[in-house]
Amino acid sequence: MPIRARGTRHRSHRSRSLRSLVLAAVAALAVVLLAPAGARAAHARESQPVYSYENAIREAVWVDTGLDGDGDGKTDRVAVDIVRPREPAQQGRKVPVIMDASPYYSCCGRGNESQLKTYDAKGDVVQMPLYYDNYFVPRGYAFVGVDLAGTNRSDGCVDVGGPSDVLSAKAVVDWLNGRARAYTTRTGGQRATAGWTNGRTGMIGKSWDGTIANGVAATGVEGLKTIVPISAISSWYDYYFAKGAALYDGGPADLAGYVDSPDAQVRCAAAQQKLVDGSPRNGDWTKLWTDRDYASRADNVKASVFVVHGMQDLNVRTKNFGQWWDGLAKNGVERKIWLSQTGHVDPFDYRRPEWVGTLHQWFDHYLLGYDNGIERQPMADIERHPDQWSTDTSWPPAGTAATTVHPVSGPAPGVGGLSLKSAPAGTTSTFTDNPALDETSWAAQIDKSTPDKAGFVTRPLAKDLRVSGSSKVTVTATPTTSSAHLSAVLVDLGPDTIRNYAGSGEGIRTGTDRTCWGASTAGDSSCYLTTSADRTDVGYTVFSRGWADLGHYASATKGVPLTPGKPYTITLDLAATDHVVSAGHRLALIVAGTDNGLIEPPTSKPTLTVDLARTGATVPFVGGAGAFIRATVGTHPQVSGGATATEGVPVPRMTQRLPGDVPR
Repeated sequence: MPIRARGTRHRSHRSRSLRSLVLAAVAALAVVLLAPAGARAAHARESQPVYSYENAIREAVWVDTGLDGDGDGKTDRVAVDIVRPREPAQQGRKVPVIMDASPYYSCCGRGNESQLKTYDAKGDVVQMPLYYDNYFVPRGYAFVGVDLAGTNRSDGCVDVGGPSDVLSAKAVVDWLNGRARAYTTRTGGQRATAGWTNGRTGMIGKSWDGTIANGVAATGVEGLKTIVPISAISSWYDYYFAKGAALYDGGPADLAGYVDSPDAQVRCAAAQQKLVDGSPRNGDWTKLWTDRDYASRADNVKASVFVVHGMQDLNVRTKNFGQWWDGLAKNGVERKIWLSQTGHVDPFDYRRPEWVGTLHQWFDHYLLGYDNGIERQPMADIERHPDQWSTDTSWPPAGTAATTVHPVSGPAPGVGGLSLKSAPAGTTSTFTDNPALDETSWAAQIDKSTPDKAGFVTRPLAKDLRVSGSSKVTVTATPTTSSAHLSAVLVDLGPDTIRNYAGSGEGIRTGTDRTCWGASTAGDSSCYLTTSADRTDVGYTVFSRGWADLGHYASATKGVPLTPGKPYTITLDLAATDHVVSAGHRLALIVAGTDNGLIEPPTSKPTLTVDLARTGATVPFVGGAGAFIRATVGTHPQVSGGATATEGVPVPRMTQRLPGDVPR
């Protein structure tokens, strides 16, 4: 209950106390603002919103990329819109940069509300999409929004994650560090310099934007201190294919057509054709994919990396973050990770206060040099149930070990078990590809012998069993036709409440109220619609998936026709995840053909005979083989609904999507 002052004496004492507090606060602020950067970093814990957003400098420059993507004989310039605090420049101090390089600023929009850039009569940005500028500019950062080559106000052509995309963004980092040229207009000769920045740059963005952050980091460019890739691609081949099996019915040229500026659509026909020619639909690896493979260049990364991904993201599938994370770990990159139960969703829309606070700490540490302890906090935050999170000091956690479990035959054809011991030689299971069915069809009939899948299940678990990381399933199968596709999925059989990742919001619902994150102007509000978890009750959860074209058995880079009646061995890479199969639930491995909605079918409908003795799933169990033994030995009352449950989250229908916010 508030305490009311009584009498003049108390009011006078209170006034003196308030004046003392105000003077102390002003003195402390003066120390922060006027002290050298090194001194501030040694003591400061958090940057404060002490600068005017209303009076921030808004300007545009065009950075010369040194490339000629549209073949007009002139090097391309990319548009860079800047919002930066006015006061540090007046005081002769330099600020770091937060940068989002995107193809979406004019075509498709950013964030849950699909915001676009808007401009005033002079061509300076009025509305910068998202809250980054509203929140961070008052705290002493500049925000830079880059139009990738071929989009919005930039020259050049879109090349969908290729050299033009990456190098056009890298050129901006170079300019911020004094190594590249920029101009005050798209075609003029007046130079623009970046004397207002210290060059320390952090890149952030969701999907295509975060993908470019990965690509720029993989160049090892100096001055890039950190990246925050959200639902980002690490290899564009793995966006379109899974070991030869097509994941979408379109290619890079289709995406380029969505985001091209109107004038780029006129002048970029040759560049578009290169995208078509370089990405054959047979799933073979070409130079185009090599140019867009950042995971293989993770050893070049010098920046710290904060990875964020939805574990049920069926747009940018989670193999992308898994292989990127593994490469970063191998090379000792400072890193942090958040994994949610959502699909393709920004953490601002499922964990807003915690996200903004954590991101604030992250940038303060890596861009302002503040010793705030963010790098000593738990490495991983994992969403276990909607809005319920756990943490791990490292990820995957200590004690995680890849353990191979083998399918064994059971009481009926296609209904078997899982064991640490392989099946006897000659044991087989047979199914026929039915492209009309999907992983939910298979899981719903897991205990029934059906012609379209082979399912292998543990008994109800005596203890929780946690899977953390990327799995692999090696299958030896004999097809009856010259082409065949394979799917392998891991399923948690048991009732649960999860996020409805197949819903229109991919796990979130958008409300009608707004919360504000930073300062606003008449043309750029910091207030965004609230969101909440879209929950659904299920009887089983598919938590990891992998696919392959059997014709790529000998080489991941080139497929060949199969000889009917001949056995082939291939390894499917399952998506990275972190999932706990609870005690009383059962763990299932399903091997089948076309996963309808998630891969395209082969040219035939083969019957495949799986050699169980030469088939196995290598799964990263926390606690290794011992954890699997402890969970599967003994008995435990089965949780109601585990064996007979038929309800799961339906598979979103396969469509050509933008690796951004909405399907197209």
